[in-house]
Amino acid sequence: MNGAERRLPPILETGCLGLVLAIAGVIYLASHVPGHPSLAPAIGLLAAAAAAVLANAVVLARVRPFAWRAFWQVWRWTMLAYAVIAGMLVYTFVYDRIPAGTLSLLVATLVVFALDIPVMLAFSVARYQPPLPA
Repeated sequence: MNGAERRLPPILETGCLGLVLAIAGVIYLASHVPGHPSLAPAIGLLAAAAAAVLANAVVLARVRPFAWRAFWQVWRWTMLAYAVIAGMLVYTFVYDRIPAGTLSLLVATLVVFALDIPVMLAFSVARYQPPLPA
């Protein structure tokens, strides 16, 4: 049975939900820079995005059998790329002297963003690989 025929959890859909929530939080915060926005909406969006990413990790960990070797190989390289991207964005936020509360939320949202996309890409590749024996 290949990846197209197997019934797998909605990893990509949940990951996209987390991504949309994280991006909405960043847009909200960025639209108020250099002022001091209310942080409550951004905190709510960040919590919802983090919950979606965590739920994805829990559900994905329960998938058996699965091509975990391919998954981790893709995840490692993608995570390295997104860690570099997130690091550059944090540098620009610090360089622009973003206020501390806003900066901490932006960094936390970048962490969620940088964890979410590698999982979605790795899952997209591994789901079509032959699963390892249980």
